[in-house]
Amino acid sequence: MNWFKSLNCKFSSVVRVVSSSLTPFKIVYYLTMFLQNYLSIFIFFTASVTLSSIIFLLSFLVSAKADDTEKLSAYECGFNPFEDSRGEFDVKFYLIAILFIIFDLEISFLFPFSVSFDYIGQTGLYAMFEFLFSLTVGYVYQWKKGALD
Repeated sequence: MNWFKSLNCKFSSVVRVVSSSLTPFKIVYYLTMFLQNYLSIFIFFTASVTLSSIIFLLSFLVSAKADDTEKLSAYECGFNPFEDSRGEFDVKFYLIAILFIIFDLEISFLFPFSVSFDYIGQTGLYAMFEFLFSLTVGYVYQWKKGALD
């Protein structure tokens, strides 16, 4: 405690009061309460780190080290590549992927809506209709532009 007083810290009086009120019985009590609350988490964390380390080391030790020609060959949809892979790529594939993500996220917004339908009232219902309407307008626009062809 003397080393803390020498720091001339403004919190030294608070630390002095707290540390003087801690008896060995209270320290054991607080430690016991801590272990009761967090021992299962510590055991789970230790077991998961140990198990993942063992699996990682075993896979490293057991795996084959020699690379064969089949493993080192290029793979493209189950057949040998017939041209350079750095060639031009059609943008429509990216557009389809982006549209898939957008409509996949739409589903993730519909699940909470369906679960909380009883609690949101008419305001939430109109907000969901507006959301679905804007998605439908976007879908029709993409369809008319030929993005889905």
